[in-house]
Amino acid sequence: MMLNTPEFKVGALVVIVSGLIGLMSLKVNEGPGLFSRTKRYYFDIGDAGGLVESSAVKSAGIRVGSIEKIELVDDKARIHVIINGDLKMRTSGYVELRSDGILGDRHVEMVPGKFTDPELADNSPILTANEKGSLNALMKEISKIADSIGKVADNLNRATGAEGDTTTALGRIVHNVEKLTADVAEMTGQNKEKLNEIVDNIHNITHELNQVVSDKGPEGFKADWHKLSSSLDRIEGSARNIEEITAKINKGEGTIGRLINDEETVDKINEAVTSVNDLLGGASALETSFDFHSEFLTTPGLTKSYLSVKLQPGLDRYYELGVVSDPYGVVDRTKWVDSGTATNNYTETKTFYNKVSVNALFAKNFYDFTLKAGIMQNTGGIGFDYFPWKRDLRLSVEGYDFQEFNLKAYVRYNVLKGLYLIGGGDHITDKDLHSGFVGAGLFITNDDLKYLSNKMNFQ
Repeated sequence: MMLNTPEFKVGALVVIVSGLIGLMSLKVNEGPGLFSRTKRYYFDIGDAGGLVESSAVKSAGIRVGSIEKIELVDDKARIHVIINGDLKMRTSGYVELRSDGILGDRHVEMVPGKFTDPELADNSPILTANEKGSLNALMKEISKIADSIGKVADNLNRATGAEGDTTTALGRIVHNVEKLTADVAEMTGQNKEKLNEIVDNIHNITHELNQVVSDKGPEGFKADWHKLSSSLDRIEGSARNIEEITAKINKGEGTIGRLINDEETVDKINEAVTSVNDLLGGASALETSFDFHSEFLTTPGLTKSYLSVKLQPGLDRYYELGVVSDPYGVVDRTKWVDSGTATNNYTETKTFYNKVSVNALFAKNFYDFTLKAGIMQNTGGIGFDYFPWKRDLRLSVEGYDFQEFNLKAYVRYNVLKGLYLIGGGDHITDKDLHSGFVGAGLFITNDDLKYLSNKMNFQ
């Protein structure tokens, strides 16, 4: 039979041995199996040195494929790789060229990318290719460093040479150092004796300090330090006492502790403070204002001036104190009584033209009306104000000196904030002294004074 012929046996042996050799080659290469599912990708890189076709492609240090082909495309090396289908490259994946040793061999390292990104299609380009551990790149960096060191050495040689090149920063530094050392040498040479004296003085000072610190006498440093320590101990004791006192206060012990911690006591104190505030009429809301105005009397052709201070603790009332310079003077009447017959009784009247009279009034507001009474020009008086329009216009009537009754009526209008005009009639009931008048005045509140003070401080 043919199966028993030597030719058939030799041919069968050759086929079996060839198959075994092929399987062993695939096993040694650790590449994708003959029947395994594979994928192909490619990427471009500027330097493909150290890469050869059929060399390993790895991921996480494990071989997952091989380089299928290397070609030149658009002045760049295009690397075609074939990898196992088990490795899933994502769109964010990239490749790195890593060194296998100091001889320049490299392999392709596949980095799959984020697993949440979509998978990269077969035969697609890998857009990012990084070069790590390249011996060529390392030599380039070493070459750059060597060039820089050479330039520094050249500049140093020129700076320290006989000519002393000062066109570079290093040359100027060396020149300045040489100049500084020369100046120091010259200064120390010329002032050698003074430097010795300074050293001797420092030595003497340190010796004196050593004696002061080491002095064990009653007036020495150690005694003073002991006194200071004793004072600190007393301060510490006082602090402990204060701490104990505050602890007792917090616990409500003692008069102060009960005063602070007892709510009933605090309520009583608050009630007392409220009562005092009510009695004083809300002094915290007290408004102070100053008023100065002059009235020109048309008949005698003289001027009558007023200066007053207004204290208003609330919207419903105010107090007014002031002085008046009246051109008619201050009248003083003295009644003389003879102890004999009544027919000798008489009244003496004197007029003082260099004296001023005094106003002291209390006023009560009722909506647009104000009633005021008190002392007007050294005599009793009463007045009435009416504000018909936004309190900028005021109609006033005042009567005083009821023995020889004097009536005054006038109109006051606020032109600007703090500035007003005034006009009317004075001594209306006196046929000898009655006169019309016109004038102007200035009205300043405590808020205006605060504003002016702030402006002055700012300037």
